[in-house]
Amino acid sequence: MAMTSNPMPHATWIWYPGDFEVWLGNQFNNRRTERGAMFPPFWKQDSHWPTVEFSTTVELAEAETIHIKAEGLFNFMLDGKLQFGMPDEFLIPAGAHRLNFKVWNQSTPPALFIKGMTIHSNSSWLATYEDKIWIDENGVAHGSGIYVPAAQWNFDRMDTPPSAYRLPTLRQEPVAQESIGEGMLYDFGRETFGYVRLSGLVGVAHIYYGESREEALDKDHCETLDVVSTHQELGSKAFRYVYVETADNSHYDSLSMDYEYAPYDESHSGTFACSDKLLNKIWEVGAYTMDLTTREFFLDGIKRDRWTWSGDAIQSYLMNYYLRFDTECVKRTIRQLRGKDPVTAHINTIMDYTFYWFKSILDYYQYTGDLTFISEMYPKMCTLMDYVLERTNSDGLVEGKADDWIFVDWVDFPMHKRGVLAFEQILFYKALMTMHTCATLLHQTDPYQQLAENVIGKTRKLLWDDDRQAWEHAIEEGEINHQITKFPNMFAILYDIVDDATKRNIVDSVLENNKIDPITTPYMRFYELEALCMMGKQTQVLQEIRNYWGGMLREGATSFWEKYIPSEQGTEHLAMYGRPYGKSLCHAWGASPVYLLGRYFLGIQPTQPGYATWEARPYLADLEWMEGRVPTPNGVIHIRMERHYICIRSDEGRGRLYLGNRCFDIEPNTDYHIPITSV
Repeated sequence: MAMTSNPMPHATWIWYPGDFEVWLGNQFNNRRTERGAMFPPFWKQDSHWPTVEFSTTVELAEAETIHIKAEGLFNFMLDGKLQFGMPDEFLIPAGAHRLNFKVWNQSTPPALFIKGMTIHSNSSWLATYEDKIWIDENGVAHGSGIYVPAAQWNFDRMDTPPSAYRLPTLRQEPVAQESIGEGMLYDFGRETFGYVRLSGLVGVAHIYYGESREEALDKDHCETLDVVSTHQELGSKAFRYVYVETADNSHYDSLSMDYEYAPYDESHSGTFACSDKLLNKIWEVGAYTMDLTTREFFLDGIKRDRWTWSGDAIQSYLMNYYLRFDTECVKRTIRQLRGKDPVTAHINTIMDYTFYWFKSILDYYQYTGDLTFISEMYPKMCTLMDYVLERTNSDGLVEGKADDWIFVDWVDFPMHKRGVLAFEQILFYKALMTMHTCATLLHQTDPYQQLAENVIGKTRKLLWDDDRQAWEHAIEEGEINHQITKFPNMFAILYDIVDDATKRNIVDSVLENNKIDPITTPYMRFYELEALCMMGKQTQVLQEIRNYWGGMLREGATSFWEKYIPSEQGTEHLAMYGRPYGKSLCHAWGASPVYLLGRYFLGIQPTQPGYATWEARPYLADLEWMEGRVPTPNGVIHIRMERHYICIRSDEGRGRLYLGNRCFDIEPNTDYHIPITSV
């Protein structure tokens, strides 16, 4: 029987780590159009390595034929000796051998598929992008190049290489159509995403897309449009309404769409239901919003940007952990956002988005327990943090440079974003503490905890106002800007930077102070409401969810928006960025009730990485009952709570259920029925 050092049971396509995500991200981010013009992202786009070498060692008791497929031109060396041509198959003699394949491909990531009886390409193989590396006659590598474990995903068939990856589609028909002017208006019933198909088109048609009826009918101002001719394929778009006009002597038979979606496992998905029909609808629309914005990567809004933004993505990850638990999409997005070295700018050019990127890796580890991914990303974490540290001021604090974008949030009140912002220092502190945690996990040298303590100590000294019990806004040109905003104050609670008594004071002095300017985007409402939940304000938060997200539903929302100001009326809700339809009506950061309801009402979270241990602190608030399911790496946790009893069951991990001052140990695969009166 043949033996091999390769323990994996099947063959899969392999490539250099991160290259598939970089390449796919470039395809993804460059699909954006504005009124027919392509609109690429305004940050650095990296590329895959054009030449990659893959290597493995085997020991065979008998000769074995391998089948070979590569994406690109390749050569093959057996024990350091170059073999003739680019063979489809090759007989490996019995004995110990080293196999080396060099693959070159300028247009798509070099990838390799090897299949034999025991020899299979998979993540046990090594890869290098050939940085001054040489293989001697004994197959030994020399030079400064570095071999790393090859990357793989689920491309397990020789005829489906990574570059062929596409999301599936499903044919759908409009629910209504109406003749208006010289054209036809089609309504698909709710916000959707995919490819419009004009059956039987002869000639030329003009297509105007709209998230609203008004947008689709406004040919001069709609954000996206197409001019399509016979047999031409259209790119994907976001819309609810489509308005079509045909040129002279042009016609078509019918219009439909191919709805594009990221598949998921329903049995491994989160759920939520309760006695309040409005909250049920909010959760359902939030889940649908997340499904629409979950594509090859987690994107921001499906109509306008269609880009991966780190600030949007970190919220998508958290919602995803309570909805679909699609960890592959999380990893793809994290890799794509980071790109390659050298670092020349902040992620998305935004300082705060760099800091969110660090924390997203810590969140991922907490929910999955996947230390292999942390090990993969850690070198890139180090080089990105080196870039940040090189740009700190003499106090070791961060402030925006001329080429940085300091975002924080879209605000409707005056707020400077220059100098040393308290908000940015708090995010910087958390990024450094993430580095500290990862360094500790990987047994690496750790200068980061001391740096973090320095950052928060100096920020506290400079910008904490003890009299007002609040973090002040910034230091600008040596002078303190005494403005109080919610942003640094709620993050001080979220990141546990102040003690419990101070947290309560911040809630009184800032978060529940009507004199402080309100937050008007779902983006920062996510953090505001989470901070209030952490402080035991779930009943208040539940009403805020009803008012704010329920308000969007009352305005006719079928997915949740980029921004919502309740005082706006009619088409005012559609405008943003000085454009009448600039606002995204399907935006990932609008779906935060999915996370809030799972995390702070069902009350479930891991207490050790990957749900090795977990806790449930259900909070019924003013509801008569609620129930739901939270996905975990290898199963789900189901909980139902009524006024007089609670039922709970988990598929994995040891849990603790907290009810009042009592706690109950929850073993996996066991049904628990606990009367509330026993607490």
